[in-house]
Amino acid sequence: MRDFNKIKIAVAGTGYVGLSIATLLSQHHEVVAVDVIPEKVEKINNRISPIQDEYIEKYFAEKDLHLTATL
Repeated sequence: MRDFNKIKIAVAGTGYVGLSIATLLSQHHEVVAVDVIPEKVEKINNRISPIQDEYIEKYFAEKDLHLTATL
């Protein structure tokens, strides 16, 4: 039986929808967010939200996330 606590997930795009999904899923799973904008990737990897969202900013600052971003 598969252990669903250790799923590796890729999310394409880091706009409002993609980054929200990636952030929430990365609390319990290993998530890689893929985007074509280098500045957004760098911000995400430095735990700075590239979009204005109160919850994403709070999660980046306070939660232990398993989230990385790449081009």
